[in-house]
Amino acid sequence: FLPESSFKSSSTSSKSQLPHSAKLNRREGEGGWAPERSDRQPWLQLDLREKMEVTAIATQGRSGSSDWVTSFMLQFSDSGLAWKQYRQSEDTGTYTGNTNSEGVVQHKLVHSITARFLRFVPLDWSTTGWIGLRVEVYGCVYKSDVADFNGRSALLYRFNQKSQRTVKDVISLRFKSYGADGVLVHGEGHRGDYLTLELHHGTLALHLNLDDAKLYPSSANVSVFLGCLLDDQLWHYVLVKRSNKQVNLTVDGRTHHLSTTGVEDSLEVDYELSFGGIPIPGKPGSFLRKNFHGCIENLYYNGVNIINLAKRRKLQIHSVGNVTFLCSEPQPQMVSTTFLSYSRSYLSLPLEPLGVWGLDVHFHFRTWNQEGLLFSTSLAQGSQHLVLQISRVRVTDGLWHSVSLSYRDLMVSLVLDNEPTSTMDVQSHADSGNSVFFGGCPQYSGGCKNPTVAFQGCMRQILLNNQLMDLPRVQQGLLGNYSKLQFDICGIRNRCLPNFCEHDGRCTQSWDTFYCDCSGTGYTGETCHNSIYEASCEAHRQMGSTSGYFYIDPDGSGPLKATLVYCNMTEDKVWTVVGHNNSGFVNVTGATTNKPYVMRFNYTASLEQLRTLIGRSEHCQQERLHDGNKCALVVDGRPLSWWLDRSGEKQTYWGGSVPGVQQCSCSLEENCIDMNYFCNCDADTHLWVNDTGLLSNKDHLPLTEIVIGDTNRTGSAAVYRVGSLHCNGDRFLWNAASFYPGSSSLHFPKFQAELNVDISLYFKTTASSGVLLENLGTTDFITLKLTTPLAITFIFDVGNGRVDLTVTSPVPLNDKQWHYVRAERNLKEASLQVDQLPLHTLEAPSEGHYRLQLKSLLFIGGSTFKESSFLGCIRALTLNGMTLDLEEQAKLTPGVTPGCPGHCSGSASVCHNRGRCMEKNSGYVCDCTHSAYNGPHCKKEVSMSFESGSSVTLTFQMPFPVMHNRDRGSQLSSSQPDHNQSSDIYAHNGESRENVAFSFLTTHTPAMLLCVSTYNQQYLAIILANNGRLQVWYRLNREKRAEIFTPKASSLADGQLHRVQVHREGKDLYVQVSIDQKYNLSSDMKMNTLRSLTLGKVTGTSAGHAGLAEEVLRAGSKGFIGCLSSVQFNHLTPLKTAILKHGSSLVHVLGNLVESNCGALADSTTSQSASGEFNSIDVNHTRSDSAVIGG
Repeated sequence: FLPESSFKSSSTSSKSQLPHSAKLNRREGEGGWAPERSDRQPWLQLDLREKMEVTAIATQGRSGSSDWVTSFMLQFSDSGLAWKQYRQSEDTGTYTGNTNSEGVVQHKLVHSITARFLRFVPLDWSTTGWIGLRVEVYGCVYKSDVADFNGRSALLYRFNQKSQRTVKDVISLRFKSYGADGVLVHGEGHRGDYLTLELHHGTLALHLNLDDAKLYPSSANVSVFLGCLLDDQLWHYVLVKRSNKQVNLTVDGRTHHLSTTGVEDSLEVDYELSFGGIPIPGKPGSFLRKNFHGCIENLYYNGVNIINLAKRRKLQIHSVGNVTFLCSEPQPQMVSTTFLSYSRSYLSLPLEPLGVWGLDVHFHFRTWNQEGLLFSTSLAQGSQHLVLQISRVRVTDGLWHSVSLSYRDLMVSLVLDNEPTSTMDVQSHADSGNSVFFGGCPQYSGGCKNPTVAFQGCMRQILLNNQLMDLPRVQQGLLGNYSKLQFDICGIRNRCLPNFCEHDGRCTQSWDTFYCDCSGTGYTGETCHNSIYEASCEAHRQMGSTSGYFYIDPDGSGPLKATLVYCNMTEDKVWTVVGHNNSGFVNVTGATTNKPYVMRFNYTASLEQLRTLIGRSEHCQQERLHDGNKCALVVDGRPLSWWLDRSGEKQTYWGGSVPGVQQCSCSLEENCIDMNYFCNCDADTHLWVNDTGLLSNKDHLPLTEIVIGDTNRTGSAAVYRVGSLHCNGDRFLWNAASFYPGSSSLHFPKFQAELNVDISLYFKTTASSGVLLENLGTTDFITLKLTTPLAITFIFDVGNGRVDLTVTSPVPLNDKQWHYVRAERNLKEASLQVDQLPLHTLEAPSEGHYRLQLKSLLFIGGSTFKESSFLGCIRALTLNGMTLDLEEQAKLTPGVTPGCPGHCSGSASVCHNRGRCMEKNSGYVCDCTHSAYNGPHCKKEVSMSFESGSSVTLTFQMPFPVMHNRDRGSQLSSSQPDHNQSSDIYAHNGESRENVAFSFLTTHTPAMLLCVSTYNQQYLAIILANNGRLQVWYRLNREKRAEIFTPKASSLADGQLHRVQVHREGKDLYVQVSIDQKYNLSSDMKMNTLRSLTLGKVTGTSAGHAGLAEEVLRAGSKGFIGCLSSVQFNHLTPLKTAILKHGSSLVHVLGNLVESNCGALADSTTSQSASGEFNSIDVNHTRSDSAVIGG
């Protein structure tokens, strides 16, 4: 029971609503505490009289009134001066309060609070009344041993013997620091062993070495860093646990595991361990590194209570400097103020006229933001201003920085962090105004100038002319003025800890949010969640690619990275080929069963990547060739040779046979040279015999090791070769289920998607509505449904209220055709994509819940309440990179059948190169609108022969984005009117991305193949140089020169047909001619205002060629002489557009241009005149002087 003096508040509404009335269920006075209605930052404070461990709180409104608090923030402090906001988790810093005056709402704290002072800060309250509050706190007394270090002191724990060797160590402590740097624990030995635990720039660092420095001079000592902003004058818990080479470092509940890489596994420390600093032997008061300034409590080393020994003055403890056993509290000048708003925060303070002394300003600040006003005041009656703002990112690291600004004697001087002084001369003496401003400017104030945004961050130690500003008086309205400030607390948070950028994305942050740099990761999106690569070679073929090396990512947004494979597309089946380190023939002799020959195979992909690839494929195989002479594989049932599968299990069957039998293919085919044996080699003849076959059991592939053991006899030998892994088919691409009236939904385990949800699927239906997917939690849920024949809606709730995101289609979605849907929700935004319609996004709140808590089964094709069941087909359903096997689950579910009837429902692709299969009443038709190809199956190349003056140019009169997000935009279509450009190219806020693909043949250089420019003088040009080498020119920043990439050394002007593919994702550039090559761009800017696209000659009169390099202009002036085929730039298909939109104002065709067949020209061995073979297009009337891309 706390006395009345333990209750304190920011203000009181009346004498009968005092803070000590705020006890739960009490009715003294007017039944609780209420602040003044003019109180801008109300709070109720409790002094628990001593440090307590608080485990729960309860709140209640003011009795018999309409006053209560509906939400509040909880703060805690040791001193009552510097405060910290309590957060239940990374995403939740507020509590739900009351809905009436008498009900009690209790909250059990997820993590207990150890503090003496608590503050309840109302955020929202009764809409019919005012703030009213009664509270109760639950917990117990907290006992601890504390030591205070002043930055020049340390404790030494001395061993009983000269040195101490340990294989296990446990160090635990809590610390509160007043500085960003300082040694907490250190020990070292004469061999070179050492352990150091220290604060470094507000982060905890552990440095460890276990090896003898003389014996192992190159041994890698390890360092690990954990935590951030640990210099916040609040308590932090640290635990170091080491067992041999395995080490765990824990800071405030977050654990990092590491293993030492050296030889030794024990730590040898000489004489002593030091705490708080590293004294120099023989030099009292001198230290090797910066000492710790702050308090340490409950310090244990291998079970020994160090501070307790020091308090009892035990002989093992030696004190250096002044170590006390009561934690000193921060001085008032060290208490922070938080500037919350980038547009409205400011602090104004009165200032006397400058007079003869001039002006001196000093303060400390910390922030993440790369811009913001720090200080401003007017000079010379407002005609001049003295302004200090952030313009360099080196002070936006979240650390404290000090600033001293002086103005006197016609000179302004500035000192930052004790660095050399910077000065600036002024032209005349000036008098200051009557106020100075920190952080921002009031809305109407001529005495304040802000050329940037307001400051968001923390300030402390504000001195004007060497006088410390009394900020409590500002808070009480007795001094100066302020807006959007939070006193007595620094609210800075590290939004990059934990790092929510996936797949090794680099996290940066501002005050309100975090950002992910996905460059070089192979992933994209707000949190680097989405793979930029296709899932399989089959998907690459459907995108129009030909054989070559490609990166594929079978688990999509899952944890496994993409892998480089060879896609062989020369057959009806697409083969994925993965090689290994030993693909040649190997001769084996001299091996016995006791000392066998062993070869380990290392693949170009990890075993986990291979497991995913094999699981996704319809069929996989691996050839093993084996020739033997007197080299038996099996004798009397005992294997002499064998191989290991991907799990390391021993297998004794051979290519062409089946698991579980020790046989070869000749046994099953009944053609072994001796039918008494199951393998040719087992006949043990003096002839060379062969046992070759294919291993095709997907559960065992790939072969990881081969063991041969019978080649030590006279004349015996074996020759073997293990081929690459070959897989074909994508069993998930057309994995489907059909749902009928009255049928059940498919059930899967709950969706594991706390932080990121991505759902993609195809559906077709004739119903007007239906639930595609649903998963529920206690209050959280996600639902994806067809809400009307024209609309798909993504609905979810992560604890901040229901969110609906809807995409409306201009055409019905219940047309019995396949439609693509992709929904995503992450910490930054939610998005919904339907077919090629514009991507709809919704930004997530910067504060609030962000973990999606689900509990029920995942329902596909229906909901928990069996309402709005889906009727139709769903296929290729992928959740966070994992494709669900709908067909297998459908076999177990009554009323749902595996597969989907219809011509467009099979795994055999009937429409190629991005063509879309459309069901008809008596068949199907391929819609090639979004393909660079034509024909019944979108396989017929669209080719044109160019002469020196020929060109095709697409122009755009208004600046439109160059692409639609994820390359799913619409192209210029003959079914749309010419003026409707906005329906062709959509705006988006996604990653900067370009995809280019085309084929060409020529014998002329230099040549312009393709040139794209924007209204911002950006451009992409693909040319052949004078030597015939392909060059890719990129200029994304108009202030810089273009970057040039040459992917292939040899000349491509050889009269042969070459396929070129270029893909950019941010700063990553991938170019494929015969093999994939990756380059890094210096910029990841978007090409977001498309002006024109040109194939062939770039006319010199075009305004669009501003900024083009001379070499590009030369190639453009020469144009292109040869054949271009199947050209695609993102969703644009220029050659098709030139044919289909002949005469359009958007399409300009110059010179003699004829439809052709590049493939036939490449196969021809004689030179023929193109004009005699093909139908020419009359294009004379299309000549114009409009802006041309690349020219």
